[in-house]
Amino acid sequence: MIRRALPCGIALATLCGWPLAAAAAQPIDAVSQAAVTWLQTHRALPGTRMVLEAAPLDSRLRLADCPSPLDASLPGNRPLNARVSVTVRCPVPGGWTVRVPVMVKLFAPVLVSSHPLARGDGLGATDVHTEERDVATLAYGYIADLEQAGGRALARPVNAGTVLTPGMLAGRQAVRIGDAVSMEASVEGVVIRAEGVAMGAGDTGSRLKVRNASSGKVLDAVVRGPGLVAVLP
Repeated sequence: MIRRALPCGIALATLCGWPLAAAAAQPIDAVSQAAVTWLQTHRALPGTRMVLEAAPLDSRLRLADCPSPLDASLPGNRPLNARVSVTVRCPVPGGWTVRVPVMVKLFAPVLVSSHPLARGDGLGATDVHTEERDVATLAYGYIADLEQAGGRALARPVNAGTVLTPGMLAGRQAVRIGDAVSMEASVEGVVIRAEGVAMGAGDTGSRLKVRNASSGKVLDAVVRGPGLVAVLP
């Protein structure tokens, strides 16, 4: 009995010793790099230094090679924090989508208190200094310069070396410590005016102490407006 040799097909390729042509796969490193590159291009801020590290993807992940450039985005236009998840997809019909976790460090100059500050204190050049900090970890924001403080006083005391945040600021200051102020006092319907020096700071309606420039006497007063206080009886 004569047996004819069967032609080697795909099912018999291994037995025949023929190599199988594997489907082209998308390099996993390229997917991670697409996420990092997108963040560097679209989320870098002027005056900041960004350090990014993509978390390793599952080594068992198998993705078909994408014939088009990979597309990346941050869902919901979310702000940057210490860890974000970037969506990377192959933008073709039936293409795949992968979420890439990325650790973010975003270094920027911020204002830090140079010495302990009390509630009601204004912020001057001698009260603060600039340090580079990772602002991605500052959940309550930060103040980059004195102009951002806009003449406002502190709403609470802060220790030396504290990163200043917008939430630490109270209302704007109509009077600052050391300002020359016009003091008014009403005595039996007669308004008496004198010059003084503010020993505290605050916006209109704030109570503070003032020192009479002539007598040196310290008085309690209420801020009525910029440079103007009403002495309390």
